[in-house]
Amino acid sequence: MSASSHQIRRTFLDFFASRGHEVVPSAPIVPQNDPTLMFVNAGMVPFKDVFTGKDRRPYTRAASSQKCIRISGKHNDLENVGVTARHHTFFEMLGNFSFGDYFKEEAITSAWELLTKVYGIPKERLVVTVFKGEKDFPADEEAAAIWRKVTGFGDDRILRLGMADNFWSMGDTGPCGPCSEIHFFTGDEVDLARFGEEPRLDGSGWTEIWNLVFMQYDRAEKDAPVTPLPAPSIDTGMGLERISFVLQGVTSNYDTDLLRPLVERAAEIAGKKYGGTLAPDDISMRVIADHARTTAFLVAEGVMPEKQRREYVLRRVMRRAIRHGYRLGIEKPFLHEVALLVVDRMGDVYPELRDRRELIARVTEDEEVRFRATLKRGMKILDERFDEMREKGDKTLSAPAAADLYTTYGFPLDLTQVICGEQGYGVDLEGAEKIIKGADEADGPIDPTAALDPAYRQAREKLGAPVVFTGYEREAGESEVVVILAVEKKDGEGKPTRALVDRASAGTSVEVVVKETPFYAESGGQVGDIGVITAGDLRIRVTDTQRPLTGLVVHEGVVEAGEVSVGQKVTLTVDHAARSATRRNHSATHLLHWALRTVLGEHAQQKGSRVGPDMLRFDFAHNKPLTRDEIERIEDLVNGKVLENAPVLTEVLPVDEARKRGAVAIFEEKYGDVVRMLTMTQDSIELCGGTHARALGDIGLFKITGEGGVAAGVRRVLAATGKNALGYVRGLEDDIQKARQVAKAQGGDLADKIGKIVAHERELEKKVAELERRLIEGGGPGGGGGGGIDAMLAEAREISGIKVLARRMPDGTQAAALREIAEKLRDKLGETSLVLVGAVDAGKAQLAVMVSKAATNRVKAGDVIKNVAAIVGGRGGGRPDMAQAGGPEAGKLDEAIAATYGEVERLVTA
Repeated sequence: MSASSHQIRRTFLDFFASRGHEVVPSAPIVPQNDPTLMFVNAGMVPFKDVFTGKDRRPYTRAASSQKCIRISGKHNDLENVGVTARHHTFFEMLGNFSFGDYFKEEAITSAWELLTKVYGIPKERLVVTVFKGEKDFPADEEAAAIWRKVTGFGDDRILRLGMADNFWSMGDTGPCGPCSEIHFFTGDEVDLARFGEEPRLDGSGWTEIWNLVFMQYDRAEKDAPVTPLPAPSIDTGMGLERISFVLQGVTSNYDTDLLRPLVERAAEIAGKKYGGTLAPDDISMRVIADHARTTAFLVAEGVMPEKQRREYVLRRVMRRAIRHGYRLGIEKPFLHEVALLVVDRMGDVYPELRDRRELIARVTEDEEVRFRATLKRGMKILDERFDEMREKGDKTLSAPAAADLYTTYGFPLDLTQVICGEQGYGVDLEGAEKIIKGADEADGPIDPTAALDPAYRQAREKLGAPVVFTGYEREAGESEVVVILAVEKKDGEGKPTRALVDRASAGTSVEVVVKETPFYAESGGQVGDIGVITAGDLRIRVTDTQRPLTGLVVHEGVVEAGEVSVGQKVTLTVDHAARSATRRNHSATHLLHWALRTVLGEHAQQKGSRVGPDMLRFDFAHNKPLTRDEIERIEDLVNGKVLENAPVLTEVLPVDEARKRGAVAIFEEKYGDVVRMLTMTQDSIELCGGTHARALGDIGLFKITGEGGVAAGVRRVLAATGKNALGYVRGLEDDIQKARQVAKAQGGDLADKIGKIVAHERELEKKVAELERRLIEGGGPGGGGGGGIDAMLAEAREISGIKVLARRMPDGTQAAALREIAEKLRDKLGETSLVLVGAVDAGKAQLAVMVSKAATNRVKAGDVIKNVAAIVGGRGGGRPDMAQAGGPEAGKLDEAIAATYGEVERLVTA
């Protein structure tokens, strides 16, 4: 069979559909309800809870083509991308699954039939492997016997391997079991003796194409003993890229129709010919092709290139691709062009690519423009480091230097390593990673598993069926208490501890689980409901509602009176005022989303939101601040819809049907096969699981209260509705009235009066600055600076041929004046000089350093100020010839100034 990748994918899915499998669309790459994974890295990930019995589906066998990314954790292929013919960051995993239905015999028989009879692969080019047994796990003789029967192979083609090759697990936790792999030989003469070797440079050799995993066990925690799954199951995975290279008769995944057009586009942009070798240019073209796919798919799911977690992984991938383009000699932004080819070639299969086409182009190009500027600065700094290293005879870039390139310029460590390697230098990666990790920890934890409490797992197991949400229809209801978690709060950084209890009395902090609830659990950007749980003399004040695990809803609060017990019938009542305010804000975000796209363009897609009774925060893709005119137009559009007072309609329907009717999917929400579609006139149709106003008029006044940037290419709008908006307007009126009183302005002359006051203040500041300079130059009282410039110059010391002067200036000298003074003193000291001046201004220590050009090859301003500023509790930086810093410990200013001479001597003689 010689077919396109689209045909190969379709044939696989049709084959298993004809055998009773439900064909399931690919889940998002960002995992749903799984904090242990950064990205979906295998086809079975969306079915993980099904395998463990925590989730149930209306089918027991399924097939899919799943989008996957392997850049983090156990499965990390990044460093091999472009070097080998088989490794990728993004790929598609074809898979068939059995959830307690069929097991080894049908899995093996189906795989063999598809490969040899449907795809037409000669069986002479195939071998299979089985688990030979290791540690406490027995050999898989059952699978070996089935393979002998189905294939007719002897032991020379049914190979036995250990746990490293034939025992599969998704990660440190989750389902696992023995597996059986199918390998294909590429090349003229099939050579069994070469099994286990890497394919040769010409592509010949053995390659695994399909892995059949026999799911028998589950590992709940890292290094914990495994337990049997509720029913033995099947998970298979076959990379579309690999089966395509087999069926299309090529020797590399990059020569298939999935990737070769992208490689050729990279070559075209670079003005070079692709040769398919291990030459650096060919590797760079393959890296660009692979990384363009990852870029397009992640941006389409709302992941933006930023500094934390998934966002940083995307930034790292994009910057690797940009760097490879840079080394190919591509002088203009190009990655967005390759990413758009991904959209064109794969948009029919994955419509989210077409839906986000403009966003993909804009985000990718903007990131490249930013990084190209950074790349030039970083390369210049590295060149300076290389010069220093050559002078000193060093062969390794220091950890602080590598870490600084990452924290200041966004250079991934692997990129620094590549650039250094090209110049024959190593990098202290371990030391740099420790420094970076320390900086990351200072910004707060980024590992979501840190919040995963074992008590929640126990609670979900005790619960059985998922909690039913009734809050769309009503705000009160009766139910039965199933689980009570007693919560002990800890001070400081300690996490609260939870324990399952049968009852809890007044004063106890609890998390209560019931069978069904009208309380909305926080999700999709909407905060959890508050309210009360009552029964007789029992009263629990609910302060939040959360969903820590799939199907588990906990009502957080305190028992104010009486006692709550498992099995008790209770009444749950949502706070009506808070829910109503939240509804207004949530519905307003949908109108705001429509208005932003209308005014700014379709690229202004939602990036995140947060709505509650007192907040409306909306993040969207855009690369510059909103103008006053744009804000007014957005407000007018939203308020115009509110005045129409159209009903807010919700429908429950299949996700494919909703998309056909024009529904917009929101980045932060994850969708199943059936979704809720929200319609607010035909201009705003979106998928949303939150609670909403019944009519647009319920929203009341809509007012934007703030706008700003939160990340590269992402802006944030703050807004208010209803009574909150009225309160905001009244607050503005109060401020205006107070300003009138202070400015003594009446009628309509307030702005003019304030303008005159500001102009007068600026004139006074200029006069003060001029007086400061005169005082310093001529000498005078006030915290230092007496004697004039000549007297100060006489205090300079010579350190290894550099004239150094450190001096305190009068209190109140501002930063701009300090810079000017330091520059003037440096110029008067001579060609090889360094000056540090400091002063206390507004209760803080201020420092400025100036270094003459001739001295910068021996000592740099930024290096001097770093340790000096630390004495006053500050930090600073700047150019080699100029640096500034400030610190809160003004009382240590004299000590810091005095330390300058020793710091210069240390740096010069180091």
